Amino acid sequence: HHRDDIIETFFMNLFNGSRLEAMPAKYETDDKRHVVIRPLAFCKESEIETYSEAKQFPIIPCTLCGSQENLMRKRVKQMIKDWDEEFPGRSTSIFNALRHVEPTHLLDAKLFDFHSVGNG
Repeated sequence: HHRDDIIETFFMNLFNGSRLEAMPAKYETDDKRHVVIRPLAFCKESEIETYSEAKQFPIIPCTLCGSQENLMRKRVKQMIKDWDEEFPGRSTSIFNALRHVEPTHLLDAKLFDFHSVGNG
């Protein structure tokens, strides 16, 4: 997974899962049995493509994530591309925001008891 996958996953979760969640560069599974590392998390897809072409790596098609027509990931990818064309650097800003989260400025009731505000 690369930087663009992480941004796309964030929006897919935001639009379909109703949660602020993406993919961290490294995480441990809930049962603590596995650690997942995404070494390309900070690389743009276009940078990986350019490097792959320069090194003449063979391209192996993947039909698992986002390559089928009309999938949400493909639509989100196009949305982000359109934003970047209209507002250069927008995807970089989004990625940087995912790296600088201010949990206290969100509405998560697990972080702050909003229901008791004004009751005291």
